[in-house]
Amino acid sequence: MKRSERIEVILADDHAVVRQGIRDFLEEPGDIAVVAEASTGEEALVAIREHQPDVAVLDIQMPDRTGLDVTRTVRAEQLPVGVLVLTAYDDDPFIVTALQAGANGYVLKTAEPEEIVAAVRAVHEGQSALDPAIVSKVMSQLTGGPRPGLVEPLSARELEVLRLAAQGYTNKGIGVQLNISDRTVQGHLASVYGKLAVGNRTEAVTRSIQLGLISAG
Repeated sequence: MKRSERIEVILADDHAVVRQGIRDFLEEPGDIAVVAEASTGEEALVAIREHQPDVAVLDIQMPDRTGLDVTRTVRAEQLPVGVLVLTAYDDDPFIVTALQAGANGYVLKTAEPEEIVAAVRAVHEGQSALDPAIVSKVMSQLTGGPRPGLVEPLSARELEVLRLAAQGYTNKGIGVQLNISDRTVQGHLASVYGKLAVGNRTEAVTRSIQLGLISAG
């Protein structure tokens, strides 16, 4: 247990309005305190390392790093932090991958505020917290064995970035081709690395060719 009697939480979501809404109902009961907020995956990881909260509440899709990538890093660094994924994604690959990455809970943003508060408390107490709407999906996925292929589905934009990376374009070159900034390209690539469970551009291209996502030519 922490020295504080309250459950200390880091809240990470790339939408400020969403963060404010979640913060309001998390703190309303009085036993939960949001000690820091983050709008990107990298900011979330920095905040987690600095504050070492009881629970990190993470969205999946964020700039720089996905919530799943942050979760993997937290577990790799053996930080004493519970992780609750709070997202709009109810797709099987996201759910199972989050749990495999080391998340303690997975709750949809469509859940009632009191259900999300209860999930934070459960994770703090060392329990798992799964949204009732996805329990059946998780069970069918796990009993059916691991699904081959992608860790998570890539978006159309991520595939465009990946194809250009495979053609040898730099981040700047990709940005020019797609009319987006270098930073946005970097964010897309970081997301791709997390979804493919790879560590760099070469591995991402190789893995994507193996999966048939892009051609080798």
